[in-house]
Amino acid sequence: MKQGVLYGVGVGPGDPELMTVKAVRIIREADIIAVPDGQTAQNIAADYLEGKEILTCSMPMLRDKALLAQKHDEAAERICALLEQGKNVAFLTLGDPSVYSTYMYVHRRVLARGYEAQFIPGVPSFCAVAARLGDSLCEGAEPLMIVPASYKNADACLDFPGNKVFMKAGRSMGELRDKLRARGDSAQMVENCGMQNERVFRSLDEIDPDAGYFSVVLVRHGKDKQI
Repeated sequence: MKQGVLYGVGVGPGDPELMTVKAVRIIREADIIAVPDGQTAQNIAADYLEGKEILTCSMPMLRDKALLAQKHDEAAERICALLEQGKNVAFLTLGDPSVYSTYMYVHRRVLARGYEAQFIPGVPSFCAVAARLGDSLCEGAEPLMIVPASYKNADACLDFPGNKVFMKAGRSMGELRDKLRARGDSAQMVENCGMQNERVFRSLDEIDPDAGYFSVVLVRHGKDKQI
C-alpha cells in the first residue's frame, strides 16, 4: 500500500479569505484533518471541513521541553499510523508553517520516521498586520527582524538597526511597551488580526498591556518613523 503524505497547511492569520487556493485544495483532498487543541485554526478553515475526520493533537503552550517533546512525539506517532494506512493528513496551522509553528516539530518527526511531509505556505500574521495598518514592513535597504517577544534574549533585539516585528508577547506585553516607550520608539499593534475580536492600536500609549497572545507589534527604526 502506498503511504500517505502529511501536509502542514498554513491557514493564514485569521481571516478565512486569506487562505490560499492551494491550502483549500489540500484540505478538501485530505483524508484526515489534524488540528492542534484549541479551535482557532479549525475555525478559520471551518467552511472546508464539513464531513472531514478531525484528529485533535495536544499541543500545550508550555516551556517544559521534555513535556513538549513528549506531546510532539505522540502527535507524530498518531499521524504516522494514518500515513501507514495510505491516508493523506492535512495539519492546520495558523499563519505560515515555517514561522513559529507548532507543526514544524511534528514535520521533523514524521520525516525522521521515513514518511513524506510537505509545507503548504500561508499568509504570516505580520504581513496581515502590516496590511491592516496600511504600511510596509520594510522598504529599500531596510532590514527586518522577527522576534518572539516573551522569550529570553528578546531584549538584545531592541538595538537592532532596522524594523522589528514582536510576536507572542503574551504576559510580557506591558514590559515590552514600556521598554519601547523609554527608547523613544514608534510602534503600533494589532491584536487578533482578521478575527472577529480584532483590535488595532495606533501608538504605544494605546497598546493594552493585557492584550492577548495573538498580538503583533510593529516597530519602525528611528524616532521619526511611523508604521
